[in-house]
Amino acid sequence: MAETIPEIKSVVQEAKNAFKKEFNEEANIVVYAPGRVNLIGEHIDYNDGFVMPMALPLVTVMVGKKIPGEETTILTMNPHTDPPNKTTIEMPNKNALVKTITPGPPKWSNYVKGVISNYIGDTPPAFKAVINSTVPTGGGLSSSAAIEVATYTFLDALVGPSAVMPTDKALACQKAEHDYANVPCGIMDQFISVMGKKGNALLIDCRSMTSTLIPMSDPKIVVLITNSNVKHELTGSEYATRRTQCHQAALILKKLSLRDAKMEDIDYLKKINTDEETIKRARHAVTEIQRTTEAAEALKKKDYKKFGQLMVASHNSLRDDFEVSCPELDQLVELAMQVEGVLGSRMTGGGFGGCTVTLVNSTAVTKVIDHVKKNYKGKPTFYVCKPSDGAQILSK
Repeated sequence: MAETIPEIKSVVQEAKNAFKKEFNEEANIVVYAPGRVNLIGEHIDYNDGFVMPMALPLVTVMVGKKIPGEETTILTMNPHTDPPNKTTIEMPNKNALVKTITPGPPKWSNYVKGVISNYIGDTPPAFKAVINSTVPTGGGLSSSAAIEVATYTFLDALVGPSAVMPTDKALACQKAEHDYANVPCGIMDQFISVMGKKGNALLIDCRSMTSTLIPMSDPKIVVLITNSNVKHELTGSEYATRRTQCHQAALILKKLSLRDAKMEDIDYLKKINTDEETIKRARHAVTEIQRTTEAAEALKKKDYKKFGQLMVASHNSLRDDFEVSCPELDQLVELAMQVEGVLGSRMTGGGFGGCTVTLVNSTAVTKVIDHVKKNYKGKPTFYVCKPSDGAQILSK
């Protein structure tokens, strides 16, 4: 069966209990931010294209309270993070011209440090906090954006109301990941974690930084996430390489980005003897942007058959042209597509392991899970998810 996703209130209570045990007092600020699954539009956000994620009921919770002084203490309950699980951070001086914090171990703390350094507005006060999460680490469901956006939301609760736009909050969290985790990610993960809405996917235009809610609340249709539970150690360097290759293709074509390229531009790259890898990366970007806009229209019309076909085409392109899949992900997609009632399936996230996302009739979910468990060579975990809300302040 699929994993039981804990209710947010139980995740909060666990964090509050840990806070009481650690600090011998009660937390009075409670926030959360969700992970996400990308339905279609992979490796396109940094190409100025369109992506279509949805926020998940898998969340990162942060509880705590404001304290005097300049030293912040944070405890993470995630057993998979690098030790130590508790760290202290020297907060920026309110009068300093540059309000940055130096990155450093443990690695997980850099997401928090980066967000504090990039927080827009008043300098946050020192605080004590506990972080608890149900977002799998390293599964391609954006555990990093969830902790970044949860931290930003926590700082909002500390500082009080501001006129900062949601888009700017997402950009601040993205900058934290660039500068402190050294991952040149696009805007999608932070954007959906801030702005997700229950019952909707979000079509994001990564050039204009605008978004459109796409209703996705049909009870007959289910999103099944399957975690391969493998992670090949290629992601960081390979991600940066793919991004560079796309940028190089755009330069050759004299385009601002591959958002402006068409299929005839791919033919031109072939004609001038561009290397095969660059051609393949560009072809994925051009076709994936087209697939994503078509998928949004299909979802609006509840044409799930068409949407599923586009998901499979997306996976094939990620496997063959972008070369970020792996045998485990390919097998999961293949097994899912063998079951009647499955409409489409694809790898999701950065690749080289992590998860697949499958669109399936609700009556067929158990059959899919049973078929995959029986035939997949690894030990997968399953999550049945509905589109959920973005970051929230629950108490302050």
